[in-house]
Amino acid sequence: MKFHFDEPIDRRGTSCVKWDESPSADVIPMWVADMDFPVAPAIQEAIKKRAEHSIFGYTIVEEDYYEAVISWFHRRHQWTIQREEILYTTGVIPAMSCAIKALTMPGEKVLILSPDYNCFFSSIRNNGCEVSETILVKDGDSFVVDWEDFEQRCADEKTTVFLLCNPHNPTGRVWSKEELERMNTICMKYGVKVISDEIHGELIMPGYLFQPFATVNDACRQNSVILNSPSKSFNIAGLQTANIICSQPEWRRRIDRAINIHEVCDLNPFGPVALKAAYNESEEWIDELNQYLWDNYQALCQFFEKELPLCKVTQLEGTYLVWLDVTRYSNDVEKLCDDLLTKGKVWVNPGTMYGAESGKGYIRINIACPRSRMMEGLERIKETINHETKK
Repeated sequence: MKFHFDEPIDRRGTSCVKWDESPSADVIPMWVADMDFPVAPAIQEAIKKRAEHSIFGYTIVEEDYYEAVISWFHRRHQWTIQREEILYTTGVIPAMSCAIKALTMPGEKVLILSPDYNCFFSSIRNNGCEVSETILVKDGDSFVVDWEDFEQRCADEKTTVFLLCNPHNPTGRVWSKEELERMNTICMKYGVKVISDEIHGELIMPGYLFQPFATVNDACRQNSVILNSPSKSFNIAGLQTANIICSQPEWRRRIDRAINIHEVCDLNPFGPVALKAAYNESEEWIDELNQYLWDNYQALCQFFEKELPLCKVTQLEGTYLVWLDVTRYSNDVEKLCDDLLTKGKVWVNPGTMYGAESGKGYIRINIACPRSRMMEGLERIKETINHETKK
């Protein structure tokens, strides 16, 4: 490989959430969605060049920023975005909150596919809305939508927005074109708007194709608000740059107003620089990253098949987050995760973070780290589970 994903980098002492929030220095963190890889060289060089200028005042988002976004999605995903459809903000979570604020009224329901990214729950409730959960159905080593329940929930007159995670965190699903089209057909039947969080859209495993919701057909484009960012894919979340893509002028006007109400309308000097370097110069890096993540996932599958065969690994189609069924080892994933942290010195997330009922029996593991570190973390998981289940 041209890029060095195997190289361990010490992140402690850098005010790093993933590492410096650990309760002790001997913990391996495999929890928050943050990669332990250096950014693409083009991004680092662009940041260095900008840092050489010694003033970091308020920043204008110039035309080449929009050109980079438009070019990337046209090249990678055959999606033609118009300049006026793009609204920038500081992150996908603020973007989500702004979109919900703009498209709902307090007391209405927002539909999600559960288990789901934990911030979906808080963002919905923070805007005075109610969470409506369609529980995903286990199908072999993957998950599918319960279409009957999905339609029933859309038919509820209080449901006005469907908040989609595409690709899906935490199950790793990359929704097919047919699934996305079916979601939108049902949503439009009942007047439900779609907000699609596509932050993991570039993290796609071999054999799978990411379909931006707005590219499925014109109906999907007209009935959706898309949230995306290079932050997860290019490991630049701390630079706080994201985009909202919306083809409906009236929705866009309301979202723009919400961005200003929430006061998340200004980017820092490094965010646009990093986005342009990512989208214009780092395509080869993201392709190699996805191959490395896939190899990590294969190593993880082999490990569990040999060492902890009662753990069932969910098929990883996208993201770098593995959804692991530990039901046969523990009925209490919160206690298990506490034991893993305090006794095994490895930090993973309990599935109940992503749905009190739908996440029972699961843990989520971040595999975006050098393989040697991942394997050490898996060994610690094995030793802790074996020790605790022998009691």
